[in-house]
Amino acid sequence: MPKLKTNKSAKKRFKLTKKGKLKRFKQGKRHLATSKSSNRKRRLRKGTIVGGAVAKITKKLLPYG
Repeated sequence: MPKLKTNKSAKKRFKLTKKGKLKRFKQGKRHLATSKSSNRKRRLRKGTIVGGAVAKITKKLLPYG
C-alpha cells in the first residue's frame, strides 16, 4: 500500500494533542491590533480545540499526526 500524503497547509495550521484532539489558533490577531482591546488580544493568544465534523475531515488531512 502506498504512503499517504500529508496536506501541508493543514500541517501548518493544526496540531494534534496527546489524546488525539485537534488544536488550532484563533483568527484575527495578525494585524489591525490597535483597534482591539487588550482583553480581546489576550483571548486571541490561546488556542482552541476543533470539534465535530470539521475535526473528522481535518484528521484525514493529517494521516500521521
